[in-house]
Amino acid sequence: MHNRRVECEGYRRTDGLWEIEGRIVDTKPFAVDETYRGHRPAGADVHNIAIRLTIDEDFVVRDIEVLMPEVPYPTCTGAIPNYRKLIGARIGAGWRKAVNAVVGSTSGCTHARELLFPMATVAFQTLYGWEDAMASPEERAERAAHNIAGRKGQGADPDRPQFLDGCYSWSSEREVVARLYPRFARPTSSPPAVEGDSTATRSRSALSSAEQYSAKR
Repeated sequence: MHNRRVECEGYRRTDGLWEIEGRIVDTKPFAVDETYRGHRPAGADVHNIAIRLTIDEDFVVRDIEVLMPEVPYPTCTGAIPNYRKLIGARIGAGWRKAVNAVVGSTSGCTHARELLFPMATVAFQTLYGWEDAMASPEERAERAAHNIAGRKGQGADPDRPQFLDGCYSWSSEREVVARLYPRFARPTSSPPAVEGDSTATRSRSALSSAEQYSAKR
């Protein structure tokens, strides 16, 4: 009854900045008649909204462009200028709060606002580590020095990756951190789940229910 596609891509610019592009497209598999746009054939875009973020090495937004080639109401585009207020904001802790403060509620477009959150994830995937294979030794050294200086300026350990404790696998109490970043591992006193453990039993029960549901379908 409804299809939503979200695409995000990250690029490295020749001037040292980065661009994160996102697009959200909603379609319906049936024709509809709308008040403002009239008849819409099956598969026509309900929403087609694109955002381009320009950020620097510190994840600070240097520029933002919002495009709305397809929206259901002519007033939707009136929210576009408000997104410029995100220039100067930093992607990281507090990003969601900053976005909601600037373009939340009646100040912004719900769908454009939602798109900014997966774009933040793509920003981290773009900047952190993966591009090093393409960078020259000089560029890698310069970037490492920049990151260390920035971390020191924030009063943080410059050697501690910022993504630690950001998700389940990267918890400093788990095996991945103990293996890859042992210096920052924190052993936990909680033993792993064993046979008969209530948590493990509940997990198996939930999995069994999900499998039964899938089988019925």
